[in-house]
Amino acid sequence: MVETIEWTEAGVVMIDQTRLPRETVFVTCRTYKEVAAAIKDMVIRGAPAIGVAAAMGVARGAVDAEDLDAEFSTICATLAKTRPTAVNLFWAIERMTRFFAAHHKDPDIRQALVREALLIKEEDIAVNRAIGAHGAELVPDGKTVLTHCNAGALATAGYGTALGVIRAAHAAGKKIDVFADETRPFLQGARLTAWELQRDGIPTTLITDNMAGYFLAQGRIGCVVVGADRIAANGDVANKIGTYSVAVLAKENQVPFYVAAPISTLDLRLDTGAAIPIEERPAIEVTDMYTPGVAPEGIAVRNPAFDITPHRYVTAIITEKGVARAPYGESLRSLAGS
Repeated sequence: MVETIEWTEAGVVMIDQTRLPRETVFVTCRTYKEVAAAIKDMVIRGAPAIGVAAAMGVARGAVDAEDLDAEFSTICATLAKTRPTAVNLFWAIERMTRFFAAHHKDPDIRQALVREALLIKEEDIAVNRAIGAHGAELVPDGKTVLTHCNAGALATAGYGTALGVIRAAHAAGKKIDVFADETRPFLQGARLTAWELQRDGIPTTLITDNMAGYFLAQGRIGCVVVGADRIAANGDVANKIGTYSVAVLAKENQVPFYVAAPISTLDLRLDTGAAIPIEERPAIEVTDMYTPGVAPEGIAVRNPAFDITPHRYVTAIITEKGVARAPYGESLRSLAGS
C-alpha cells in the first residue's frame, strides 16, 4: 500500500492524489499554510487522511512559529477553514488544541506536538485494521462488493475503512471481487479505488455511477461498503455525492448497505444529518477537469461534494469498536463511550 502522508524534517510529505493514476508524485508541504492548501485543493482527501494532515499541519506550524502562544490559534483556524464536511478534520484540530492547552508550558512542546500528530497517524492505521476485521465478517463469500468513492489507504493514514473491510475479507480467503463506481465528478473511484485495488491484486471492475442500479438488480452484488465523512447521532451519513442514490438502490434490491468509519467520524452533537454542512466545490470540476469542453460555456453548474444518506437505508455502521445497528441513537453512543 502507498504511503499517503509522512512527517519529515523537510515538511509534511503526501502523495498528490490529483495526479493519480497516471503519475505517482509526492508533494512536500514546508509550512502549515501549504498543508492547508493541499487539503483544500484535494492533493490529500478522505476524512481520516485530512484529519491526520491537519494534525501534522498544526505540528508543522508549531515547529516554525516564532511565538507559539500567539500564533497557535491562527494555525488551527487556517487549517479548519479548508473543508467543512469531514468532521475528522475538526476532531484532529481539537485534539491538538487540547494537547497544547495541557502541555503548553512544556519546554519541549513543539516536538511534543509532532509526536502527538504522529500518534494520530499510527492510531488511524490501527483503527482501520480493526474496522477491517469487524467488517470482513459481514462480506458474503463468493459475491461482488460494490463501493463508491475512495475510502482506502489513500483516504486514511493507511489500509482504509471501506477498502479495509474489502482487504480484510480478501486476506481471510473470501472469494470476492469489487465493482468500483467511478464517482463523478472528481472520479475518485476510477482514479484512486481502482488503482489501489489493482495494486493489491483484488479483482476489480470499474463501472460508471449510473450503472450501479443495473448491477444491483442482477443479484451479483452481495453488499455495498462505503466510507463516511461525518455521521450524525441518529445514523444519518454524509459521504461522497452519489452515496444516497446507491443506498436507495441497494435497499430496493435487498442488498446490505454498510458504512465503514472510525469513531472519530461520529458527530454526536448533531441530532440528524440535516445539520451537516455540505461543501460545494468549483464548477470546473464538472465542466472541464477531466473532459475539457464537455459542457457549453457559461452553463450554470451545481457541484455539492457530499450528500446525506438517511439512517433508514444503512444496514450497519462498522467501527473499530464494533458494528452498530439500528436504533443508531443508542448503538453509536454505546460504541463511542466504550
